[in-house]
Amino acid sequence: MDQTQTTQGGTAAATPGAQRRILVVEDDPTIVDAIATRLRAEGFQVQTATDGPAAVDTAEAWQPDLLVLDVMLPGFDGLEVCRRVQARRPVPVMMLTARDDETDMLVGLGVGADDYMTKPFSMRELAARVHVLLRRVERAALAAHTPRSGILRLGELEIDHAQRRVRVRGEDVHLTPTEFDLLVCLANTPRAVLSREQLLAEVWDWADASGTRTVDSHIKALRRKIGAERIRTVHGVGYALETPPA
Repeated sequence: MDQTQTTQGGTAAATPGAQRRILVVEDDPTIVDAIATRLRAEGFQVQTATDGPAAVDTAEAWQPDLLVLDVMLPGFDGLEVCRRVQARRPVPVMMLTARDDETDMLVGLGVGADDYMTKPFSMRELAARVHVLLRRVERAALAAHTPRSGILRLGELEIDHAQRRVRVRGEDVHLTPTEFDLLVCLANTPRAVLSREQLLAEVWDWADASGTRTVDSHIKALRRKIGAERIRTVHGVGYALETPPA
C-alpha cells in the first residue's frame, strides 16, 4: 500500500515553486489528516508518510522544505528518520512527541530537530510554529549572503555570524539553526539576563508563554555543546550568557 499522498494532483510540478513543501510523518490517521488539512489551508504543499522507511524515501524523492515528524513510528522511529534525512540533506524538522519527556526532546534536538511540540497541541500553534521555523531558515540563508564583519569572541567561545559557525577552544561545535540563533540572542547582550518570554519572542517569534519549556530544552541542548558553565540560569527569570572577566 502506498504510504504517501501528494496534494495538488500527485505531483510536485503541479504547484508553483514558491509554494513550500512539507512532509508530515505520523502513523495516526486522524492526526496526520488534521495536520495535512491545516497546512494545506495555510498554503503549503503537503505529502504524508506513516512509517520510518516511507518517510526517508519520500524525503529523498520529494526534497521537502520542512518535516513535521512524530517520534513514535513503525519501521524505525522518528529519531532515526531525522538522522537519515539530515545525513543526506539539511532540512528543518519539527518533532512531535506524545510523551512529555525531556529526554526525548533533548535526543531529538541532538539528532538535528529544530523544534518540538508535545501532544496534544493546537493546529493553530503548529501552523504558527511551522511558519516561524521556515522564516528562521530564510533569515539564515540571507545572513549567509550579507555577512556581518568580524567574529564575536567571548573568551574561548567564538561566534562567526557570516558562516553561522561556533567554535569552543578552537574546535567547531555543530549547532542546529535554532541553537545558533538562541546563542546569538544571548551573546548580543552578554551577562544580561533574558527572560524565557523574551527568548521565545526573539528566537521563535512566538509570544505564547506556553512555549517556554521549548526554550528550557534548547538551553539544555546548547549547554551540552558549548559547556554548561557558559549559560547561567536565573531561577524564575531566565538565562544569561557568561563571559570571562574583563
